[in-house]
Amino acid sequence: MKWLTKKWLAGWLAVPLVIVAATACGGRAGKRQVLQNKGSDTLVNVAQAWAEAYKDVNPELAIAVTGGGSGTGIAALINGTVDLANASRKMKQSEIDAAAKNGIEAVEFVVGFDALAVYVHEDNPIESITLAQLAEIYGEGGQITKWSQLGITMPDEKSDEIILFSRQNNSGTYAYFKSAVLGKQREYKLGTRDLHGSKDVVEAAEKTPGGIGYSGLAYATEHVKLVPVAVEKGAAAVVPSITSAVDGTYPIARPLMMYSRGVPTGNVKEYLDWILSPAGQEIIVAKGYAPAARQAGE
Repeated sequence: MKWLTKKWLAGWLAVPLVIVAATACGGRAGKRQVLQNKGSDTLVNVAQAWAEAYKDVNPELAIAVTGGGSGTGIAALINGTVDLANASRKMKQSEIDAAAKNGIEAVEFVVGFDALAVYVHEDNPIESITLAQLAEIYGEGGQITKWSQLGITMPDEKSDEIILFSRQNNSGTYAYFKSAVLGKQREYKLGTRDLHGSKDVVEAAEKTPGGIGYSGLAYATEHVKLVPVAVEKGAAAVVPSITSAVDGTYPIARPLMMYSRGVPTGNVKEYLDWILSPAGQEIIVAKGYAPAARQAGE
């Protein structure tokens, strides 16, 4: 009898906890939904800004944003554990096939454009660099290992050696730079320091007099120097900017994507529509990226 009394009492005491939980959610327990969004570190800051702003558009939908790199987000999409994957590179055919095996059709949405900037220490006197020079600095078998080989006299002789900062190989930034600068058949040079995030690359260039790194334009600070890039020797070197990314004159500009599981419907469609609306695009521009309208030639 005592056991029954304790069991009944325990069950009765649990009732107020359910009521309190429902009250904490504004009395609408079970109605608030969560949209999982994961992937590119290049996009993570703007994705978080979108998620925060969208609370005012649809208070019943929470957007959970995490980074980890484009490959991480795409893998989560393939496994069916996220609603949207952020990517600063296109999905590989092998990834599309893997998703299809799991019954998932990956649908691509271009949500903006980014200029992939080349960063050096603020005291580096370099005025410009070509794609071929970047390939010789970063590429396997590349012969450029010192700034003096580019005709640059560094303030300190010890900083003449070029210190390479790169991204990890699950990064869309890593993959895009390899494709656009090194070419698909050329690998990265051994000895590059592969860093986890876009911000990490910029901070490393800021603290290393002989350093060089590549990262999204949105991560630029006043404490580093952005190097203008020329397509080839003798061509005009272009400063990375929103304008040069939009008009296509900057040679290392790329689309930024979100991938959905199948043709989006419901909350996912509404969220993507909002991201591509003037309100959503205003946010990505404020974060230092070019708007998705570029794809329409606007």
